[in-house]
Amino acid sequence: MSVAESAERSGGGHLRILVGLAVGILLGLAAHSLQGPGGKPSEAVTVAVSIAEPIGRMFLRLMQMVVLPLVFSALFLAVVDVGDLRRLGRIGLTTLFFTGLLSVSAVLIGVGMVNLIKPGRAISAETQKTLTSRYRDKAGENVNRANAAKPLGQTLVDLLPENPIQEMAGAVDGSSKGNGMLAVMFFALLAGIAATLRPAETQVLTGTLRGMYEISMTVIGWALKLAPLGAGCLVFSVTAQMGTDILRALAAFVGVVIGGLLLHLLGVYSLVLALFAKWSPVDFFRRVSSAMFVAFSTSSSSATLSTSLKVAHDELKLTPETANFVLTVGATGNQNGTALFEGVVVLFLAQVFGTELSLSQQITVVLMSVLAGVGTAGVPGGSIPLIIVVLKSVDVPADGIAIVLGVDRILDMSRTLVNVVGDLVVAACVDARLRSSGSLQQHGN
Repeated sequence: MSVAESAERSGGGHLRILVGLAVGILLGLAAHSLQGPGGKPSEAVTVAVSIAEPIGRMFLRLMQMVVLPLVFSALFLAVVDVGDLRRLGRIGLTTLFFTGLLSVSAVLIGVGMVNLIKPGRAISAETQKTLTSRYRDKAGENVNRANAAKPLGQTLVDLLPENPIQEMAGAVDGSSKGNGMLAVMFFALLAGIAATLRPAETQVLTGTLRGMYEISMTVIGWALKLAPLGAGCLVFSVTAQMGTDILRALAAFVGVVIGGLLLHLLGVYSLVLALFAKWSPVDFFRRVSSAMFVAFSTSSSSATLSTSLKVAHDELKLTPETANFVLTVGATGNQNGTALFEGVVVLFLAQVFGTELSLSQQITVVLMSVLAGVGTAGVPGGSIPLIIVVLKSVDVPADGIAIVLGVDRILDMSRTLVNVVGDLVVAACVDARLRSSGSLQQHGN
């Protein structure tokens, strides 16, 4: 199935997930109301939770089992698909600068808002204690030890793994002595850069990893078909214990995500456009409105690519050389709205489960969210597997992802809009900078 077809059918998939979540929440609240004296659940509820939870965890395992090959192959291919780094020269470096600037600022906005508003603290201390005792035991001593707070300097050193294979295994079972998945991500980026310098010699490896990526996405597609049942079971087991506490926290979470995306869209993008591209933000947003509409309705950066290219050529009057390169790479490599969302999800769930993240761990979340934004597939729901990666890296139970799946549709639409506009902002900035330096032929506004 093509990306466009996937995007077209995503509405029905999201609707089924929403129905599954709604049923799970209603049954969970009903089960919560049947608690006996002292908040002890009835025997029937205990049996129901013991059945529902394994089903939900099997759904998560199906996605988790392909996370490692997906992350490595996606980041490797994201670099390789850029092409010859030496030939790209100024366009590639300028694109990288603006992509990094927007992605880092997006995650910092999200992380800052979560720390300021603390949406996960909307649950009661009693409920938080229950969740912590239930899930923390499952994390294991190895994960706790691996994610102990480290000095910032050591965190940066551990970005370069001594033994990449060991880090890959440790990222999965929590036994990593370094930065685990973050180190794997950096290794994938370095391997991709090296492969672009030796394209002929690495053709077989690139083809193998491209096949690995397609296999991973296919398995994730199967998992998402089971999402209505799996996510419904997970949220049932959570709401049966938490009651309405989780609904209040979820409403606060949605508010933080939407607020962060709006701040990034209207604040950061406007500032960057005015400073680097000399564009009026109002005029720019008016010209790209058709791409914004398509992005919001399809929840897919890849499906919006053709519209974005048309807007860049016809409305923004960007040079084809710049627009084609920046927008094609950006469809998967510049997902700063998704990066913001991933950072917010991780810190929100850390608050829900009572996990206090140190400064070095929050820096890890920022770096992993930025890199995960590069490796996220530009299709509906493409960020879910990589959010699980970041959750596990800081010892937050991956099961908690079920809490946010019910509202993911509207948030997916919103962050995709930000992603697509971000691609166009980067293209406009790159075009303006290269024109001013004489690297591109004038094309006129």
